[in-house]
Amino acid sequence: MYQADEHRYDNGMQYQRCGRSGVLLPKVSLGMWHNFGSVDPYERSREIVRYAFDHGVTHLDLANNYGPVYGSAEETLGRLMDDDLRPYRDELFISTKAGYDMWPGPYGNWGSRKYLMASLDQSLRRMHLDYVDLFYSHRYDPNTPLEETLQALVDIVRSGKALYVGISNWPLEPLLFGINYLRSHDTPLLIYQGKLNMLNRAPIDEGILRLCHEEGVGFIAFSPLAQGLLTGRYLNCKSTAEGKVNGIPDDSRMSKNKFLRPEMLTDELLAQLHQWNSEAEAKGQSLAEMALRWILDQQGVTSVLVGASSTRQLEQNLRCV
Repeated sequence: MYQADEHRYDNGMQYQRCGRSGVLLPKVSLGMWHNFGSVDPYERSREIVRYAFDHGVTHLDLANNYGPVYGSAEETLGRLMDDDLRPYRDELFISTKAGYDMWPGPYGNWGSRKYLMASLDQSLRRMHLDYVDLFYSHRYDPNTPLEETLQALVDIVRSGKALYVGISNWPLEPLLFGINYLRSHDTPLLIYQGKLNMLNRAPIDEGILRLCHEEGVGFIAFSPLAQGLLTGRYLNCKSTAEGKVNGIPDDSRMSKNKFLRPEMLTDELLAQLHQWNSEAEAKGQSLAEMALRWILDQQGVTSVLVGASSTRQLEQNLRCV
């Protein structure tokens, strides 16, 4: 049986209070969006999760459609619960979400009460859990009354299937409505999850991060390294006169046109990446380390979600704390 490192809380991880709640989250949390699906080797996923927990990463972030295939990241976690993590369930903070397309038909998408509740039931079965610590509305639904989506979150907590609720990818005004609705129904919003990195500062520019800080809501950042642009992997790339890009790593997301496209690597972006890399080197840091640190230094940020395709990559990202 797996035995967690007895020094897991003395390995350098720091914990931050989530808004005005009683919850402390690790400053770096493990996102299971990629590398934990049915197309990925189970033993590699297992090694990464073990390494994370052994280094104080107590928060594992999932969603119903993470994989690929949909649902398979949650199935991987269910297998890990049975193989390794069951004795440590009360030390873990596990989240999942519903909001994007999950199954065919009119009830497998968006923000209806039927979809959210059915999805959570499915997620609990896949993860072999009785409850999750945190359940999110994964995206804003402009066609479902906000009261319906929010009351479903309230009732999910009251049912005992989730301890806290979160909101992800909602605009500012619906978010403020949600904060007030949930608070008035004795289910205060724990956390907001949004895309934030040095290349995408929308939550700052739109006032979302400031609102969360003022209202006592935590904030957790996803895509902190801009799908790899801020890792230094593309620093050797060069654009040609024909508009092509040379030097893209063969195993990168950009080489597979997976969330990144070669035409995104403009001369201006490459110049900015080189400038930031020089600044990081002057501080004795990697570009990725500096990018993660920049997020954690923003007022109101509780934690940053990192993915990992290897324990070496995770170890490098954990250096930011």
